[in-house]
Amino acid sequence: MPETPTIPEFITVHLGPPDSPAENVTVPFADYIANVASSEVYPTWPENAIRANVYAQTSFALNRIFTEYYRSRGYDFDITNSIAIDQSFVRGRDIFENVNEIVRDIFTDYIVRQGSVEPLAAKYCDGIEVTCNGLSQWGSLSLAEQGLSPYEILTYYYGNNIDIVTDAPIQNNPSSAPPFPLRLGSTGDDVRTLQLRLNRISDNYPAIPKISPPLGVFSYDTEEAVKEFQRVFGLTPDGVVGNSTWYNVLQIYSSVKRLSDLNSEGLSLEDVTKQFPSTLEEGDRNIGVSSLQYYLSYLSDYYDSIPRVSIDGIFGATTRDAVIAAQNTFGLTPDGVVGEGTWNAIYNAYLGIVATIPLEYTEGNVVPFPGVFLRIGVESDEVRLLQEYLNFISQYYPEVPSVNPTGYFGTRTQEAVVAFQNLYGIPATGVVGPVAWNGITSLYTDIYNGTRHNEGQFPGYTVGA
Repeated sequence: MPETPTIPEFITVHLGPPDSPAENVTVPFADYIANVASSEVYPTWPENAIRANVYAQTSFALNRIFTEYYRSRGYDFDITNSIAIDQSFVRGRDIFENVNEIVRDIFTDYIVRQGSVEPLAAKYCDGIEVTCNGLSQWGSLSLAEQGLSPYEILTYYYGNNIDIVTDAPIQNNPSSAPPFPLRLGSTGDDVRTLQLRLNRISDNYPAIPKISPPLGVFSYDTEEAVKEFQRVFGLTPDGVVGNSTWYNVLQIYSSVKRLSDLNSEGLSLEDVTKQFPSTLEEGDRNIGVSSLQYYLSYLSDYYDSIPRVSIDGIFGATTRDAVIAAQNTFGLTPDGVVGEGTWNAIYNAYLGIVATIPLEYTEGNVVPFPGVFLRIGVESDEVRLLQEYLNFISQYYPEVPSVNPTGYFGTRTQEAVVAFQNLYGIPATGVVGPVAWNGITSLYTDIYNGTRHNEGQFPGYTVGA
């Protein structure tokens, strides 16, 4: 699903019930609505009745597209022309001129429930041969003849808690599935969306563990939730979210939230608002840049073609040059901009190196960031390593509480991480990514080297005779 609904340039209609071997046709969205309206209402009806019906028809179609109702089920179309489940569309039919003018005026408008962002699944029926909980087409005629406005007609059938969104942007609606599979170590809005959906699904399927909080970091708790979802719904439980798992999650999520029903639970703006930048480029200053610089700097030790960069969180000319060098190294377009393709190439190359390094604690030595964000609830060898470093630091910085190296990231470990982040001047999230890991291991190394003396060095106290 996009952040907020947009009006598609085209819509693909299946000319029959979903599982029938009927043909698909792709038509401009405005033409589709004009066809539906000409098939569903009479041109002699009052304009307010026609407008109310067009709002409903547009909203219903947009709901099908926005929720990927059919595409999440493996179909290659957006909607059918089966009036039993969707709305009428007759290929090649004549379009009524006045209906067409109304559609061209308002096809970028749609109905929403107040507080929700998804287009209302504005179901309707003729109100004579078939009755339903939505709009009555013949009833809308009667209300218009009584002088009601289109909005008043709609509130009569759908309730007073609806709004009409006007002039929504027109743009293509690509597949919502991430371009790359999501797995341990992935970060971003797609991960956060996955986590929010799994958490909601777990209300109905309690075997799926909660992910708390859903910060957009694919850690071990997210992997376990994905695996359990895959087990529950008969998918290979590998913990990796490719297209199949992504769309199965979307389908179940839409079902439990009833997004395609009039009594939808609703999607809030918070549910769909993006929180991660889609690209990193020159001029950016944020922790994402710091993470990028960490990976590039580490890769520079293994790739002569990639120069070392400072980890300062500022995407300047030096970082741009290192990005271009990495893009050339990995066969990508050398534009100096870090999109998903460049990020994944850099990150996967880093992981390939880290995988060859034993993740075990040896006093005085540190290992690179393991590639997986560590946070409360995680239990792993990587957490045990983190705890060893923090425990050593705590001996010299009392503001960082000591922790037992149990391998479980509990509240005590979170407190120690937050204390270190405050000490180090980085966002105190309690989550350990590459920037926090680099700071912790760097301080550990500085303290360790500063407290060890070579043979013959002054020990710091008077040696008696």
